[in-house]
Amino acid sequence: MAGAEAAWQAANLGVQVVIHEMRPDVETFAHRTGHLAEMVCSNSFRSDDDEQNAVGQLHWEMRAASGLIMATADKHRLPAGGALAVDRDPFAESVTQALQEHPNVSIEYGEITELPEDGHWIIATGPLTSTALGAAIQAETGAERLAFFDAIAPIIYADSINMDVAWLQSRYDKGETEEEQKAYLNCPMNYEQHEAFIDALLAAEKTEFHEGETAGYFDGCLPIEVMAERGRETLRHGPMKPVGLTNAHKPEEKAYAVVQLRRDNALGTLYNIVGFQTKMKYGAQTEVLRMIPGLENASFARLGGIHRNTFINSPTLLDDQMRLKSRPNIRFAGQVTGVEGYVESAAMGLLAGRLAAAEILGQNVETAPINSAMGALVHHITGGAEAKTFQPMNVNFGLFQPVEGLKGGRRGRKDRYKAYTDRAKTEWQTWLQQQS
Repeated sequence: MAGAEAAWQAANLGVQVVIHEMRPDVETFAHRTGHLAEMVCSNSFRSDDDEQNAVGQLHWEMRAASGLIMATADKHRLPAGGALAVDRDPFAESVTQALQEHPNVSIEYGEITELPEDGHWIIATGPLTSTALGAAIQAETGAERLAFFDAIAPIIYADSINMDVAWLQSRYDKGETEEEQKAYLNCPMNYEQHEAFIDALLAAEKTEFHEGETAGYFDGCLPIEVMAERGRETLRHGPMKPVGLTNAHKPEEKAYAVVQLRRDNALGTLYNIVGFQTKMKYGAQTEVLRMIPGLENASFARLGGIHRNTFINSPTLLDDQMRLKSRPNIRFAGQVTGVEGYVESAAMGLLAGRLAAAEILGQNVETAPINSAMGALVHHITGGAEAKTFQPMNVNFGLFQPVEGLKGGRRGRKDRYKAYTDRAKTEWQTWLQQQS
């Protein structure tokens, strides 16, 4: 995501760009193709609300900057209530084609194993940085590589879901069209079913860690087993919350818990289980997940998995132009910098591409304004976060500077969020105009 967006932005500003992609020559456990911007976990870019949600504001800023990732996501959008979900394979194919056809972009396939000495570079290797390049980064920075474990959710064939039990509905019927209002499949559980499911989940055989490894998870992508270990009701207040849903088959019965599935492709033949990242071994996954009402005969297109996710300690290593302090010809972008999520990763690629192009063209461009969503995020990773406790971060309003004169508390939240996004739009547009 980040590398594709960085290349697009720099190329559109008139700079010649070479993309180095190690796939398909060098594969990862998670990728299936050699396409750029291949989605390997969720197919969602999360909320598209640019007035009350920080990630929605980031969507807006990327669209305003003619971002490739957002334009392509809009082109391949799937119904997902108030979220922006995409048909993952056509999305990656379109991003790849757009860059292949750009006159200022060329693509070279093969692994980069050392930090380049000359020229302007952006390292946007994501969470699955190759072992060789990771070692080169570690040797240069003199810091221990930081890592946490990330999990991916299973995907199920739609025709194996029991629609006599499951029903279509977005939470609180959210969405402007009937299709949006029915963007999710819902599988209800009563109390007994929930308790049996939690028992099986806790007892299931899990992926073992190698000696010396410790599991430090990003809180926004916790495996369901880890959540269940924190308390039997944790899932019921998270991905299995029943609020805002009415069973179409038995409207008078209130479910104790609900498992949601979101469409994963345009054909509607695949659904992913929302929030069900897992480290259960494959045999255990099929047994436990088929305990969910409606998924008794589920057929899996992909089972969940767990992998090591690496990122650098950006607050100590990068300047506010996203350059490596010890090697300023190298910028870092994307998830390897310690941002979390497709949108945040692509946004940091967008910014790195623009900053690199400006430097190459001899322009003096400051980094993104701190009151924009883009600026709040890059400020956090390049100096705003506490280096000793630095962990991957999604964009959120907690990173924004307060707006003076607004009342606090839950009652004033709607006005406060709108003030954040109004201010962000103004400052982001001003910053973009300075580069035109």
